Amino acid sequence: MSQPNQTDAVSPQEPLSHAESRGIELIGAAERHGRARDLFAVWAAPSVSVLSFAVGASMILLGMELWQAFLVIIASGIPWLLTGLVAISGPAAGTSGSVITRAVYGVRGNRVVVAFYGWFISSVFLALNWLASSFMAAELLAQLGFTDPVLGPVLVTIVVAAITVLVAVFGHGLILRSYPMVAVILLAIFLLVTAFILPHVNWNYAPAESLQGVPLWSSMTVGFAILASSPLSFSNSPDMARYLPRSTKPSHIIAATALGGILPSTFFTAVGALLATGVDAAAMDLGIESALLALLPAWLGPIFVAGVIINTISLNGMTTYTASMAFQSIGIPIRRIPAAVVVGAIGTTLTIYLVMSTSLLEAVNLMLQLLILISGPTMAIFATDVIIRRNRYSGEDLFNERPGSPFWYTSGWHLPGLLAVILGGGTASLFLTSSLYTGPIAAAMGGIDLSVPVSLFVTAAAYALWTRFTRPRVNPKVADRETANA
Repeated sequence: MSQPNQTDAVSPQEPLSHAESRGIELIGAAERHGRARDLFAVWAAPSVSVLSFAVGASMILLGMELWQAFLVIIASGIPWLLTGLVAISGPAAGTSGSVITRAVYGVRGNRVVVAFYGWFISSVFLALNWLASSFMAAELLAQLGFTDPVLGPVLVTIVVAAITVLVAVFGHGLILRSYPMVAVILLAIFLLVTAFILPHVNWNYAPAESLQGVPLWSSMTVGFAILASSPLSFSNSPDMARYLPRSTKPSHIIAATALGGILPSTFFTAVGALLATGVDAAAMDLGIESALLALLPAWLGPIFVAGVIINTISLNGMTTYTASMAFQSIGIPIRRIPAAVVVGAIGTTLTIYLVMSTSLLEAVNLMLQLLILISGPTMAIFATDVIIRRNRYSGEDLFNERPGSPFWYTSGWHLPGLLAVILGGGTASLFLTSSLYTGPIAAAMGGIDLSVPVSLFVTAAAYALWTRFTRPRVNPKVADRETANA
C-alpha cells in the first residue's frame, strides 16, 4: 500500500468546527503539528481523578502505615516511564498504537490481540471511571432527596457517557486544545477538596496491628499491583503522540507523557491515603464517595462532583477515542465515529451492571489487579519492541497486509510476540494475589504479589530472546526505508 512521502513540514492544528473523521490512516508530514510538552496536559487532566483518592485509601485499608503507603505510591509511578517509551512510536510510524503492534504480533496475530486486549482494557476503564462519577453524583442526589440507589447512578452514567462519546467524536484536536484548561480546572477543584481533607488527617495514624514480615510484604506488593496497573494499561499512548512531527525528540515525549501521569496521580493518591486515616472504618464501609462528601461543606460538594464528572469525561473521552481506532485496526469495516459510539455503548452497559452489583472501592481494586495479567505483558512487549527496533517503524510497511509483507511473518502470525505475551500473562497469574483469585506461588509465599515485575520481566526477556533467534529476513529496500525514516 503506497502512502505519500513524508517530510518534516508542520501544519496548524485541525479546526474544532467539525468532528475528526481520521481513524488509523497514516498522518502525512504536512498534517503534523504540536510540541512534545503538549502531551503533559493530555495525561495530567485524566490523572486528576477521584480514583486516585479511592486507591490511595485502599493502601491504608490494606493495613499499611502512612510511610509505607507513601513508599508504594511513589514506586508505582515508575511504570509511567513505559507509557512514555511506547508513546514515541506514534510520531515514528504516524499511526495508532493498535496498528504499530502489527510489528509485534503479525498482521493476523495483532487482530486477535487487539480484539481481546483492546476491548477488555477499554471497557474496564470506561466502566471504572463512569462508575466513579455515577456513585459520586448519586450520593449527591441522595443528599438532595433523590434516594433511588439504582436509577440515580444509571441516569448519571447515560448522560456522562453521551458527553464522553461526543468528545471522542471530535477527537484529537479537541483533546489537545481543551485538556490544558481542563487540567487547570480539575487541579483547582481537587486542591480545594484536599484543603478540606487535611484537617481531618490523623498524622499519628497507626494501624490497630502493625504488619511485619510476610504480611507486610503481601500488603505492599498487592498495593503496588493495584496502583501500577493504571499506567501499564496506557499502551495507547502512541495515539495521542502520533500527530507530532517526526523530528520531535523522543526524550521530550517520554518526559511529557510520564510526568503528566506521575505528578497528579502520585499527589492525589497520597491524599487518598491521608483521607483514610481520618475516616473510621464504618464510614468507609458506606463507600468512599460518602466519606468524601461528608468532609466537605455543602457548597463544595456539587463543585467536587462536577470535577469528578469532568475528569471522567476527559479520561474516558481519550479511551473511547483510541478504542474506536482499535476497532478499525482489527479489520472491522466501520469508520471511527460510529466505532466510538459502539465503544461507548459497550462501556455504558458494563458500568450499569457494576452499579447494580458492587461498590466503587471493591470494583476498582479487583479489576485493576486482574488487569495486570493483560496490561503488564502487552506493555512490556510493546516497550521491548520499541527498544529492539530503535523506534524505527515504517508506516507504509505497517499498512501492507499482503502475504509476504514485512510484518506478515508466518502466515500473518509473529509467534515470538504471541508466545511471549501468553507466557508473561500465564506466569504472572501464578504470582497474583486478589480477593477473587490467588496464584499457587503467591499463596505459597504468604500472599506476596509479584505479578507486576514477573509479567514485565518474563514477557520482555522471552520476546527479546525469541526475536533474536527467529528474526525474519528483512527486504533490503525495507531496511533502507526504515533507516531513512529513523
